[in-house]
Amino acid sequence: MADQRDYYEVLGVERRATSVQITEAYRKLAVKFHPDKNPGNDEAATRFKEAARAFEVLSDNDLRSRYDRYGHAGLQGGRQHEFNDVSDIFDAFGDLFGGGIFGDAFGGRSRGPRPRKGRDVFCQVSLTLVEAARGVTKTVAFGRHEMCGTCDGSGAKKGTAPQPCDYCGGKGQVIQSAGVFRLQTTCPACRGAGSVIREKCPACSGQGVTEEQVERRVTIPAGVDSDVRVRLAGEGEPGGNGGPPGDCYCVIEIEEHPFLARDGRELHCEVPVSFTQAALGATVDVPTLDGPRPLQVARGTQGGDVIRVRGLGMPEVRGRGVGDLHVHVEVEVPKTLSPRAEELLRELAKEEQAAVTPRRSSFFSRLAEYFQGTETGQQRKEQAS
Repeated sequence: MADQRDYYEVLGVERRATSVQITEAYRKLAVKFHPDKNPGNDEAATRFKEAARAFEVLSDNDLRSRYDRYGHAGLQGGRQHEFNDVSDIFDAFGDLFGGGIFGDAFGGRSRGPRPRKGRDVFCQVSLTLVEAARGVTKTVAFGRHEMCGTCDGSGAKKGTAPQPCDYCGGKGQVIQSAGVFRLQTTCPACRGAGSVIREKCPACSGQGVTEEQVERRVTIPAGVDSDVRVRLAGEGEPGGNGGPPGDCYCVIEIEEHPFLARDGRELHCEVPVSFTQAALGATVDVPTLDGPRPLQVARGTQGGDVIRVRGLGMPEVRGRGVGDLHVHVEVEVPKTLSPRAEELLRELAKEEQAAVTPRRSSFFSRLAEYFQGTETGQQRKEQAS
């Protein structure tokens, strides 16, 4: 927050400025940097948004008190708007832009109720790992509101119609005077609709919409992972005041595979092999997305070794290649032995004692050296004491 200018400095007012002085200062800056007067001027748009942030904080007693005590840090996590673009300012201060402090500066035009995009809805799509790898088309079901068929979305009882609001004369806005300023605010009677429903539609209770369950087909691209969202454009809640509908987002959930574990584009599996297969080498079946596939286990493979098979992983969702399959070898030690197997293993044990492998010899040599050094050190300590 250190790069933000002081809000009092932004508006050019003293810290003890009254609310009227703050509003007047903001009015002058908004008129000066308003996008209608500065088309294509990025600096003016930045100053316009900066002034809006300052005005929002300093015109609110609670926010101003926190700002005075803690500065910008006191506003973190608060309820102020983001103001990512100029339209956000119109949404936040729509009452001011329609008339009042901006009405005189820009021809007194009234914007009226702004079209609003409908809310997005969500549903969950469960896929097997194979479906996620290959891509699939699914039927999804989700709930949303749709225009009431009885009243055609008006909310009024059949045979009647919404009536112009008496309080605002059907404008949806009312103008209030505050000294030399005129503030245009949303009509409290009709809440900005400009009309009121005298007799409500019994099917939708005057809401104009009813809750419905719908089914749609959604195409899932190959390579998707859990929590990826696939959008169905225009399948969300209906918009307000003629605005576009929202979207439906299908949230992907990948079911657990009995043999394969996923890590991005890479797949992993564990394959048990016997001691003799690991020692002598063998061909074993390993699980893949297309079913069992033979894999050559090299002679002398150790437990914990990983065999990489290229091109048998998951595809990248944007079509940029395919991952690999990593086969983790587990050498199984039998818990029970037949008499013949035990006899053979005892012969092998005698053979190993006669010709110890280099790795095993190295391990025991290092082990003996370590403990010999430990004992020598302990003896030296005892002699010294």
